[in-house]
Amino acid sequence: MNPALITATDLARLIRSRQLSAAEVMQATLARIDRLNPGLNAIVQRMDDAALAEAYAFDARLARGEDPGPLGGVPVTVKVNIDQAGFPTTNGLRIQSNLMAHSDSPPVANLRRAGAIIIGRTNTPAFSLRWFTRNSLHGATRNPAFPALTPGGSSGGAASAAAAGLGPLAHGTDIAGSIRYPAYACGIHGLRPGLGRVPAFNATAGDRLIGGQLMAVSGPLARSAADLRLGLQALSQSDPRDPWHTAYPPAPYTKRAALSLTPDGLATNPAIQDALTQAAKTLESHGWEVGTPNLPPFREAMELQLTLWLSEFGLGGAEAIAREADPDATFVHQELTKLAPPPTLESFMRALQSRARLARLWRGFFADWPVLLTPVSAQLPFPDHYDTSSPKAFADVIEAQMPQIAPPFMGLPGLAITTGRTATHPIGIQALANRGQEHILLDLADLLAPEIAAVTP
Repeated sequence: MNPALITATDLARLIRSRQLSAAEVMQATLARIDRLNPGLNAIVQRMDDAALAEAYAFDARLARGEDPGPLGGVPVTVKVNIDQAGFPTTNGLRIQSNLMAHSDSPPVANLRRAGAIIIGRTNTPAFSLRWFTRNSLHGATRNPAFPALTPGGSSGGAASAAAAGLGPLAHGTDIAGSIRYPAYACGIHGLRPGLGRVPAFNATAGDRLIGGQLMAVSGPLARSAADLRLGLQALSQSDPRDPWHTAYPPAPYTKRAALSLTPDGLATNPAIQDALTQAAKTLESHGWEVGTPNLPPFREAMELQLTLWLSEFGLGGAEAIAREADPDATFVHQELTKLAPPPTLESFMRALQSRARLARLWRGFFADWPVLLTPVSAQLPFPDHYDTSSPKAFADVIEAQMPQIAPPFMGLPGLAITTGRTATHPIGIQALANRGQEHILLDLADLLAPEIAAVTP
């Protein structure tokens, strides 16, 4: 079998046991990137020579008996919005095309520490501001499995790469669905860890404002549940640069799952409702109790999330959008500002006050129901660039994405699971749990997430 098509978990085992060399795996992966990436534009910063040299060096260390690490020799990608020494942290922006990183961010450092070999940096929309992936610096990324559909965003390049077999494991970031939606759109799986699980810091940008600090996280995208578990293990190692980082030991839990097909009255596509119902039946067949209790608010959390998110753009972000002059980012920012009026000091502080109340409500909910099954999006993945086609289209997208936008406001982890596909669309669901309870979501993935084959053109 082509080593480029093997999961990260199996690659790590085969390399550790010397059944495959890291160099063989790297050569196969780079050849696949050469063949497929020009049509996808998933990886926009390549490092072929360095990655291959690192693979040969890794094989030499392994031959000396050194510990390969849990991801030893496995090719991975990272997103262009985090620092990697020697590369610009572009975030899809021309105005940051020369913003050179001189040190690795915690996610990059942790992947290296786990033995992974970084093969490329993946695309994102300008400012990582859309659920679609196109920018004026790197261009547009395509969905490898469903070319007419968005690859998702903002980690669209990450999802496209993982789905196409351009590395089995991809790093992404998520503040409002940017891991979960690309995984959903490309027909793979993606885990948004909760606040503090994966350390983060970009020296090129300095400390984020409070909205980003509380809601933006890094996490893995992959084609198998086992790879998500391995990716989280690698990414979540402690780093003193992140004051929010907290180590959460796995806690026992009761096998009780709440099911919500239409949270807060969301008009959910029937195919997604069917997928959620089937997932609930699968859990019941494995001894889970499934119920339909009343939920804490989603919509209020979404509205307040947008308040905190957009407040950051009031302090220099709007000026940066004007300087970048990216048509997509300009349109999206214009439409977002219609949903959240410019904050005052009082409204900003009230939003943080409400966050405590909503986090308490959700914490109490998860004490009774450790996991919630709900849509990733109310709609099947959208046609590519649908959001910028009109203000109405953008409003349609925002409404559908409510289940992605709300959870980060409370710092909650979320998992996007692809459960099936039609001829035209992937179909998936979302699972949510309490902060620090990612292990519950990963246990669910073991039951509900099929191993997805890499796309074969």
